[in-house]
Amino acid sequence: MYSVSMAETMKGFVVAGPASGVGKTTVTLALMAVYRKRGLCVQPFKCGPDFIDSGHHTRVCGRPSRNLDGWMLSADVNGGVFGRSASGADVCIVEGVMGLFDGASAKCEAGSTAEMAKLLGLPVVLVVDASSVARSVAALVHGFETFDPKVKMLGVIFNKVGGPAHYALLRDAVESTCGSVALGYLPRDKQIQIPERYLGLFTAGEDLLPNASLAHLAEMAEANIDVEKLLEYAAPFVSLPVAPGSAAASPRLRLGVARDRAFCFYYEDNLDALRAAGAEIVEFSPLLDTALPAGLDALYFGGGYPELYAGGLSTRRQMLAGVKKFADEGGTIYAECGGLMYLADKIITRQGETFSMAGVLPLAVQMTDHLVNFGYAEVCLAKDCLWGSAGTCARGHSFHCSTITESGPMDQTYRVSYTLAKRVEAEGFRIQNVLASYIHLHFLSCPGLAATFVENVQRTKPLRPLKVAEEC
Repeated sequence: MYSVSMAETMKGFVVAGPASGVGKTTVTLALMAVYRKRGLCVQPFKCGPDFIDSGHHTRVCGRPSRNLDGWMLSADVNGGVFGRSASGADVCIVEGVMGLFDGASAKCEAGSTAEMAKLLGLPVVLVVDASSVARSVAALVHGFETFDPKVKMLGVIFNKVGGPAHYALLRDAVESTCGSVALGYLPRDKQIQIPERYLGLFTAGEDLLPNASLAHLAEMAEANIDVEKLLEYAAPFVSLPVAPGSAAASPRLRLGVARDRAFCFYYEDNLDALRAAGAEIVEFSPLLDTALPAGLDALYFGGGYPELYAGGLSTRRQMLAGVKKFADEGGTIYAECGGLMYLADKIITRQGETFSMAGVLPLAVQMTDHLVNFGYAEVCLAKDCLWGSAGTCARGHSFHCSTITESGPMDQTYRVSYTLAKRVEAEGFRIQNVLASYIHLHFLSCPGLAATFVENVQRTKPLRPLKVAEEC
């Protein structure tokens, strides 16, 4: 368990499931919505590398959701992220990843929800899809209770329940044979289901959770889940004081961050690390804006769904030309996954349509109907680059349904090891001061990564007075 010093006491718990697709996110959002409705300040977290669930958390809670990950980040870093982010909250809700015991390996708990629950000393609420089960659910719950006795099971919430009579069967089966308590259920209800696509749920930026839907989620939870008992049984803990150096430093450069429906996959702690290193974050939209903000020293294109908005992106000729000019004049650009696709010459959809992109990188990207190199990845620098000197290593993950079909001459600065595929490849494409990769790096996986980035940008940026945000 992560050691914390005395500070404000609050409550916390983990929402987990036996597998993906059981409704963890729906139940998590419902609980967040009902506690917010009751006036509590809720701090959300997401286990694992997922960006999409975190976006929905942020939408519901009004506080940035933070990613916790036992494979990408050390125990101390995870504990620090949790403690700092929890400051001022009444309750912390951590949504798990995949099944409770699923992680980076079948042989150990690294990267699993169970590992994080034990690290933080938080109890687990198990979400079970009960749509086609009755008494047999007790065998499942019993197995999860006994697989690792060090994981504290708080109780069970059933999803997709047929009604009160069905719930009574489930409750009696569990409470007569298991140690966990039945905390309630959510009924089958199309109004509280978020649609999915190939990389997961639709994103928060697509306005799928308007206020009316959030109110309905809260009503469903209030009517069918014992939210008072859940909070009573949740683990009390004390928040960490904010660590020195975690606050934003005085700006030393202006960093343009692409953020809209097409580019929405960012770890908030990555952005905070950049701010702490002296970067002023200036957000812009490649999809909606006609030009880059004025006075930028560097650009950061995160991941997202540029292929879904390729038509709109390709019509923003002035924006595309501005990005190309910025790169040609020696400006620093970092791009990952969807950002790499945007910097390419073109994106080819699964239907065969071709859309011109920024043309910064001599690449053609073809969408696929399957995940490519999915899973955690370790990046070791084969050459000096934006992130540091050769030999520096960091961790991240790969999560995309596209592949490079055409490629011109470029430096490849990364040596990437994929944990699931068990393969190593050269990656990290560089031209001038542009670095692009399919890997979503977590900057906190390597101490000093963000600071090195800022220092390298400063070393290459044009000599001119720093402009403040209000001037752009």
